[in-house]
Amino acid sequence: MTTSTDPAGVTGASPRTDGLTGAYARSAAAMALVGASFTASAALADYPVPGGQAVRYAVAALCLLAVMRWRRVAFVLPSPRQAARLLALAATGLTGFSAFVVLATRHAEPSLVGAVVGATPVVLAGAQAVRERRLAPRTLAAAVVVTAGVALVEGLGSADPLGLLLAVGALACEAAFSLLAVPLLPTLGPLRVSAYACVAAVPQLLVLGLLAPGPLLAVPDGGELVALAYLSVVVTAVAFLLWYTGLARVGPARAGLFAGLMPVAALVTSLSLGVETPTAHGVAGALVVAAGLVLGLSSRRRTRVTA
Repeated sequence: MTTSTDPAGVTGASPRTDGLTGAYARSAAAMALVGASFTASAALADYPVPGGQAVRYAVAALCLLAVMRWRRVAFVLPSPRQAARLLALAATGLTGFSAFVVLATRHAEPSLVGAVVGATPVVLAGAQAVRERRLAPRTLAAAVVVTAGVALVEGLGSADPLGLLLAVGALACEAAFSLLAVPLLPTLGPLRVSAYACVAAVPQLLVLGLLAPGPLLAVPDGGELVALAYLSVVVTAVAFLLWYTGLARVGPARAGLFAGLMPVAALVTSLSLGVETPTAHGVAGALVVAAGLVLGLSSRRRTRVTA
């Protein structure tokens, strides 16, 4: 175990020197990859959820640790406080989010769950305002616009009270995925945070799978195997690293605006594959999301990330 003089934990560029444009591009790419993955996730509808997610994060962790070794990023033993935060990050943003989404869709239509989780930009903007004790009206307004666009894209489905509560739980976990990482990024860096969080999620999911009814794992068929590989490498290893690199540079409020791209990317992917047909509310929602991004990112004020 050693300490590193590279606090960024990535390829030479630190969060303080990397340009805003690059950070925005990474954040946008991360959310687009996640949104486009919804079709792949549908291929795992009949696969054991906790076990499948455990495999996903285990493979992603191996990929990220291999990248650390390749880039000669030193392994740093987290302090007790950092370890506790990483465990909480994995329990909420990874394990908890997966569980809440699966349970919520049993009591609510997926569109409503997506619309509730789509409020992530508002939650992140509000949380940053509270932490910094400074309100950024432009960013908060942009977050509201982006959230409205997400609601248009997703549509408003129905839910019973439990389904709505579970959807709010998924929203809280999605916000925690970013908020719990912010204090870790300046010292551990995006690559280490991504790798360590994936490692921490694996035993949590295995325990959850052992407690849940049904088998922990199953032999995947061809489609399930491809979906697991895509989710592990692209949606987890690559997207996590892109997201945390962008988050370290611009902070949760501005980075959170790009969460609105998830349903837009999902819609574009479905249209490209012929799974869905264009709708007026879908197109309108995508345009509203774009307007919110323009509103929130056009300010020239630099965002300062505080641990």
